[in-house]
Amino acid sequence: MGLLAYSADYSPEDEPLLAARANATLLGGTEPVQPAVGALLRFLACAVGARTVVEIGTGCGSSGIWLLRGMRPGSTLTSVDIEPEYQRMARKAFAQAGFAQNQCRLILGRALDVLPRLSDGAYDMVFCDADARDYPDYLIAALRLLRPGGVVAFNNALPTGTDEAFDGATDLAHQVRADDRLIPLLVPLGDGMLAAVKRGD
Repeated sequence: MGLLAYSADYSPEDEPLLAARANATLLGGTEPVQPAVGALLRFLACAVGARTVVEIGTGCGSSGIWLLRGMRPGSTLTSVDIEPEYQRMARKAFAQAGFAQNQCRLILGRALDVLPRLSDGAYDMVFCDADARDYPDYLIAALRLLRPGGVVAFNNALPTGTDEAFDGATDLAHQVRADDRLIPLLVPLGDGMLAAVKRGD
């Protein structure tokens, strides 16, 4: 049994997550995080005691459910996406998973337009699951948004192929390794999860 198959058995998806996955299949165009990636997101959110998390790429709500399950009671997930139908499905998924409406702030728009409006140093975690071409810009935004000790994580961060997404993932990897403010970790799940802790002042 491979790592991902074992991880899926170890951290299985329950009904709200399965429903979110089914909605993503129905709509097309967005691939939910695998259970192993979701379990890692929940772990990271719990490890940093997250109360405030920014998610770039709402999808149909799978990753948001995992994040919310790791966050502290009374926390708020701020999730950004350009597709209104995804966010409609995500809101339904969050409710089905038992989260109050005020725990999930969904913002419709381009992340690079929305992120500058969010407060400096006010977030415990930033998770990116979007177009890898923009990952270098999202890292710059995340460094401004994160408090010291906060975590940034990028899904599908392994450079693959030869297109602009490859260039974005490659540039991201170089940026993270070269930035003395960050402690990086590459996790070999799926197409790679690149995470980093922002050092304290």
